[in-house]
Amino acid sequence: MNPALRRLFVVATVVTLAVTLLRLAGELARWSPALFNRAAGGPGALVGIVWLIPVFGVLFALRLAKDGEGPPSLGKAFGWPVLAFLVNLALGFASLMLFPKSPLAQLAVFGVASWIAIVRARSAWPALWRVLFAYGLAARIPVVVIMFLAIFLGWDSHYAKPRPDFPPMGPWGLFGWTAVLPQMSLWIFLTVVGGILFGVMAVGLRRLVRGSAKASLTSAA
Repeated sequence: MNPALRRLFVVATVVTLAVTLLRLAGELARWSPALFNRAAGGPGALVGIVWLIPVFGVLFALRLAKDGEGPPSLGKAFGWPVLAFLVNLALGFASLMLFPKSPLAQLAVFGVASWIAIVRARSAWPALWRVLFAYGLAARIPVVVIMFLAIFLGWDSHYAKPRPDFPPMGPWGLFGWTAVLPQMSLWIFLTVVGGILFGVMAVGLRRLVRGSAKASLTSAA
């Protein structure tokens, strides 16, 4: 990474960690469920790092484009992550149909599908892929640590709660299936593929705006 991109990466990592810690504090303090939902999965909570994926996807993409490391082809850069998303979605639905009563099997299929999609998405824009993959790890490893503490210490937080249809299991099983597997597969997939999609759209929009402005200046001259 060049110095400017490295600084942006550090800012993204620090901001993401701060939001993660704020989310944990809000849940443990029983603040508003609309902001800090303690239910399994934390659905709909407005405070969460998932909302940062498009923000930093766009910022990383614009920074790379400014540094001359933009995508060789916008069509290819957009098409590959869309294909990766569709493949993961199809395999995910297939797991629900094949294993309707086995959430563990569904998670396993989702995990494998996510990594297939992550690898395929690299062809879209390798430079952005590398930054987002590193950011995904920086964002999700602290979550795994927090989930470990939440599960083993019995915190009243969504970080410690499995899906309602999960079979009974001990803390180590819970940690493996609800923390390590999804955080290190599905959420990395969403960070990388989602970040690339938003980043490519931002770069495409900027090129369109600049092209229109240039055309206007040319016609005016």
